[in-house]
Amino acid sequence: MMQQIFSNQILVTTFLTWLLAGLMKVPIEYWETRQWNWALWFSSGGMPSQHSALVTSTMLAVGLYSGFNTPAFAIAFTLMIVVLYDAAGIRRQAGLQAAKINKLINEFFAGQPISEDQLKEVLGHTPREVMAGSGFGLVFTILIWLVWR
Repeated sequence: MMQQIFSNQILVTTFLTWLLAGLMKVPIEYWETRQWNWALWFSSGGMPSQHSALVTSTMLAVGLYSGFNTPAFAIAFTLMIVVLYDAAGIRRQAGLQAAKINKLINEFFAGQPISEDQLKEVLGHTPREVMAGSGFGLVFTILIWLVWR
């Protein structure tokens, strides 16, 4: 069974792309803040978008390995569009709302004993992070395809 999983070129390509896109978040964050944050590797948000890299890689890998004129490619392409829209649109807005709610709570109840739980603010991505993730997914998938074909 494991041999079948590792021989699935699409699955291996997309998993490696997702893993490396997540790993790239750590040095990019360090470069911007001068602080190491290894939790970013498997968290939502950040540069580049792992979600974008994953679905873009999946879409391209399906096209390269199975054909661009297949139902699987159509499904992968449609899924990519939905995830990219969600990452930069809906989830981004939810993160912005969480930031505003956290600010309201902190300002309104300053000095009052209330719950210290903060809402997670890094839910989505900026368009730049989504584009970087998609670009990473495209480039890395092509590199793997060139080596593995």
